[in-house]
Amino acid sequence: MKDTIRSLDVARIRQDFPALNERVHGRPLVFLDSAASSQKPIQVLSALDQAYRTSYANVHRGVYYNSERTTDLYDQAREKITRFIGAPAPENVVFVRNATEALNLVAYSYGRHFLQAGDEIVLTELEHHANFVPWQVLARERGIRLKFIPLTPQGTLDLARLDELLTPRVKLVTFAHVSNVLGTITDPRPVIERAHAVGAKVVVDGCQAAPHMPVDVQALDCDFYALSGHKMLGPTGIGVLYGKTDVLEAMPPFMTGGDMISSVTFDSVTWNEIPVKFEAGTPAFVEAIALGAAVDYLAALGMDAVRAHEREVVAYAIERLTEVPGATIIGPTDPDIRGGALTFTIKDIHPHDLGTLLDREGVAIRAGHHCAQPLHVRLGLPATARASFYIYTELREIDALIEAIYKAKHTLRK
Repeated sequence: MKDTIRSLDVARIRQDFPALNERVHGRPLVFLDSAASSQKPIQVLSALDQAYRTSYANVHRGVYYNSERTTDLYDQAREKITRFIGAPAPENVVFVRNATEALNLVAYSYGRHFLQAGDEIVLTELEHHANFVPWQVLARERGIRLKFIPLTPQGTLDLARLDELLTPRVKLVTFAHVSNVLGTITDPRPVIERAHAVGAKVVVDGCQAAPHMPVDVQALDCDFYALSGHKMLGPTGIGVLYGKTDVLEAMPPFMTGGDMISSVTFDSVTWNEIPVKFEAGTPAFVEAIALGAAVDYLAALGMDAVRAHEREVVAYAIERLTEVPGATIIGPTDPDIRGGALTFTIKDIHPHDLGTLLDREGVAIRAGHHCAQPLHVRLGLPATARASFYIYTELREIDALIEAIYKAKHTLRK
């Protein structure tokens, strides 16, 4: 892999991230929570600043210079994201607040329009609440049955069970491309092919995939793909829903109001074309412009290189954590099928206590159920600790994590 994919210059990359220079409790920050939300490079911060400082004006509403210039930047951002995820056209890219809104949009608009009592939805046991609760609510409202692809003991999806789940009643299949807890990477293509064979639409939660590896939605042939900007160097308040043209055109709008209409009279309304039909009101255009800058940054690095770097980091983290007495890694231990997150427990130390003690050493990790309570119930765990990595993570930070864990064990005499 190293012979064909260039390595990331992590030391240079880190110079672009001001937050990484901060100190916590008098110690250098070791930020290992990028799966929750990534840090932002100066290129993205500058894009936000410039959009507000120089020619700020609402988009698609003015015929004057500032509005037209900002509209151009907003449209360019959509085009950048289109290329980044391999979508066929900008019309297939819907801007939303985050992936949670994207998945709710599909559940409310597609689900309530096309699914009915007696239909079935197939999910997996490892889903984030954002790709679980919307379908649970829909199922209760409409009399729809939810079925789940189980996990193997290794923490991967048991796809050998998929065919028995895919009955003619299944109208929709949804799953995470990469698990935010187990780090499990699922190849979407065989799942999508088998789901389409029974006539089901497929929704892929790409929150933990799009920031970390190449994604081509046309090659995958998924019907929907959701991602959040704040997990891929962009600002909060902006996300993306990709949808196939025919499906988006058939769906009613998620919300109504300004800009998403073509015409309104006192007794009728016609909707605008996609994707604007799903973008009611003033959009988060400044955030979209900054997300475009984030996509530029990642594209310049090369997503193959991003994935190769994270594989190296997670492999080293697995190796080092395995040395710690009482440590248990949750999920796959093969870095080829694990994304840039390592979830674990330390015997006799609650993850929240561990997180607090690590913070004293300047090491920031996530502790809790990571918005995946059903998965933790399935695993028989009340909570776990998670260290997650990104383009700016150095191997020395893994060493700092392990050293901090040993100090926590000593403090608690475990």
